[in-house]
Amino acid sequence: MSALHPDLGQMSVDKVLAALGHPIRLAAVRILAAQGETYCGAIDVGAAPSTMTTHWRILRESGVVSQRVHGRRHYLRLRYDDLDVLCPGLLEAVLATAAPGPGGSA
Repeated sequence: MSALHPDLGQMSVDKVLAALGHPIRLAAVRILAAQGETYCGAIDVGAAPSTMTTHWRILRESGVVSQRVHGRRHYLRLRYDDLDVLCPGLLEAVLATAAPGPGGSA
């Protein structure tokens, strides 16, 4: 891929799980799964854009998402195929878990 995106051989399950383990990143991944490719600013999980920059970097560097730039917008999409090769069914299992309710409890 590129310097910003790991190749499948550079991805690891522990990095993917660590990236998905944060509630803000998991919420963003849920939105991407529901909406498909979209630009960063259209994903509202209640965090400041400066905070989201860090979360996008972690998701990108772990291999969960890929990012492309078009004009001034950065578009994100889930790397379903690569994640399924790395660990079959992982993303589907994570997305199938109940989203946290008020107060953070599932």
